[in-house]
Amino acid sequence: MERLDGGSAVPERLRGGIVALGNFDGFHEGHQAVVGRAVSRARAEGRPALVATFDPHPVHYFRPDLPPFRLTSLDQRQRLFAEAGADAMLVFRFDAELAGVTAPDFVTDHLASRIGAAGVVTGEDFTFGKGRGGNVDVLKLLGQANRISVDAVAPVVEDGEAVSSSRIRDALRAGDCPLAARLLTRPFAIEGVVEHGDKRGRELGFPTANLAMGDYLRPRFGVYAVRGRQPDGRMVDGVANLGTRPMFDPPKELLEPWFFDFDGDLYGQTIEVALIAFLRDETTFDGLDALKAQIMRDAEAAKAALAATPPQP
Repeated sequence: MERLDGGSAVPERLRGGIVALGNFDGFHEGHQAVVGRAVSRARAEGRPALVATFDPHPVHYFRPDLPPFRLTSLDQRQRLFAEAGADAMLVFRFDAELAGVTAPDFVTDHLASRIGAAGVVTGEDFTFGKGRGGNVDVLKLLGQANRISVDAVAPVVEDGEAVSSSRIRDALRAGDCPLAARLLTRPFAIEGVVEHGDKRGRELGFPTANLAMGDYLRPRFGVYAVRGRQPDGRMVDGVANLGTRPMFDPPKELLEPWFFDFDGDLYGQTIEVALIAFLRDETTFDGLDALKAQIMRDAEAAKAALAATPPQP
């Protein structure tokens, strides 16, 4: 699937498409409903299906002091959009220029002129344009003037409450992996390039693949049962510490998975680690022998949790 710059003209072969429009961070069940509607319309009408997203997240642009809160990287979203049937992903670079575009100009200049959209699908709570001056009603009026049809999809409700990225973030901060996975329709996963560390895990007999947290939300710090997707797509089970490693100096935020049945070199390669179950909080121990004994207990607990949570097909 192609990744396109939302600030440039869309190639002719993708013009006249149906565009799913939103932030789509997390691509949870509600986001999937929006993209699913766009793909269904596109297929029924013989048109391309495009998904438009924003990077960085508009909230991060307006409040750069906020702690990291992202649920997916652009690469992860691109794979998820492709799996949902989209033909292309449009990435709007959210900067001062885009923040200053009014709602009418966004529809006329971006959706109609640069993208050549025939239709737009978004959520009922979508807002856009300078000062959030546009909502779905405004989008419909502006769309009509520009010959762009507009569909608004209602929120998906789970347990009596709308599915939202905020609910997922709250669940992850609480260590509630099953709830986050239910709302996302898949486990929350962190993707990154394996870094060289200080080799502490290898010295202890538990070689880890260290990932920096970057812009991802910080889930509850502690030990997790995890599943890792290797560069070749193979899935491996493991146990991971997510946090600041209180036994070692200097403190550094890392996700450190130890994969049970893997003995290879992952340095410099991109892997994805899914958090399946929270096992315990981070803590300190009376020496390395006590830490090693706890890691073995954590590994057994992780194996039990993973056995109770089969991989998704």
